[in-house]
Amino acid sequence: MLRARLTLVAVIVTVAAILTTLVMAYRSVSPLVAAQVDRGLADRADVVLALLDSGAELPERPDMTEQLLLPDGTVKPLTPGRNPLPVNDLDREIARAGKGSNETDVDIGDTTYGVLTHGRAGGGAVMVGQNYDEVTRVDNEFLWSTASLTSIAVVAAALISWLAIGRILRPMRRLADATQRITTTRDLSTVLPDAGRDEVGELTRNFNSMLAALRVSRAQQQRLVEDASHELRTPLTSVRGSAELLQRARGRLGPEDEAKVLTTLVQEAKALDALVAELVELATDQHTAEPASEVSLAELAEECAQRFRRRTERTITVRPDDPATVTAGPHALARCVDNLLDNATKYSPADTDVELVIHRTRVSVRDHGPGIDPAAQRAVFDRFYRADRTRATPGSGLGLAIVHDIVTAHGGTVFAADNPGGGAEVGFELPAPG
Repeated sequence: MLRARLTLVAVIVTVAAILTTLVMAYRSVSPLVAAQVDRGLADRADVVLALLDSGAELPERPDMTEQLLLPDGTVKPLTPGRNPLPVNDLDREIARAGKGSNETDVDIGDTTYGVLTHGRAGGGAVMVGQNYDEVTRVDNEFLWSTASLTSIAVVAAALISWLAIGRILRPMRRLADATQRITTTRDLSTVLPDAGRDEVGELTRNFNSMLAALRVSRAQQQRLVEDASHELRTPLTSVRGSAELLQRARGRLGPEDEAKVLTTLVQEAKALDALVAELVELATDQHTAEPASEVSLAELAEECAQRFRRRTERTITVRPDDPATVTAGPHALARCVDNLLDNATKYSPADTDVELVIHRTRVSVRDHGPGIDPAAQRAVFDRFYRADRTRATPGSGLGLAIVHDIVTAHGGTVFAADNPGGGAEVGFELPAPG
């Protein structure tokens, strides 16, 4: 479980930080305590020497033992009722010389003492011993206190981490549940609430954007299938009817009637072939896989115009007006211009001219056909759209839809309007080069 693992990691990090702090604190405090004990012994020795010289009575301290070490090594207790402090050779040497000092730790019974031997002017030495029980007690209390605080901190860290990580992971659990639900039900209508402005919130928003794109894609696919089935039915019905007529006639049709039926079959088969090709292009988005390169719109327009001049024997005039060079897929843009020219030559009289105008990154094709109703100027880029006045003209209604998809994929826009000289003006505009 991710929440438990993250909590464990947080607790381990917290414990490591606390223990590091405590060790550093203990190592800092321990020398201070030892230095304080040393100063206490030295101060006590100075006090004892001063009182001995003045003949005043020595006040007792319950944690200390004092004794006088004579030059001959004899020990004279200064605190009656206390166990004498052990004397070593160095202590006796200090007593004989009457100068110098020696500090050591000794065990008397079960008690450890810190002992300071300090030489006395004129001979002898004062020995002061301090019971370490109090120091040990303070040290133990420090350790127990720090252990208690560490335990409380660990429990608090675990609880806070559990709650905080649970709050952080809650949006991620919603994401996981949503993906599981979508995987199981195939329902893309799920929309997650905004999870804030952090990384998880950004992930949630990206997930919602992905779902929205998938919903649009599914709707487009569904509409494409429905429209394609509708558009394919008409030529298929014509092909089937013509084939059945030939089958029933079995050679009894006259040459003229048979020629008409065969012509219908060929025309409808060509229409089906073109329709299927355009459907495949729309469904596979072939233009998105083409690498972008520098494309001169003026050169591209002239190449496309030359092809249509040879194909249709129409007068196609290219009018460059400060044309720009854009970064795009060259074959995709050529397909756009070809579709615009095909649309213009198809819906305008054969004896009229077609103009191909390029102004900066704007490409437009002007014809002298029936024009486009203002209410339909956006609809002409929809898939399978056919205006009432042009339904008798052969075509799939996909040419301008392909233009729309390609231009939109390149960040541009499409447009359709009336040609001031009569007819229609249809084209696109790409982003200006950076």
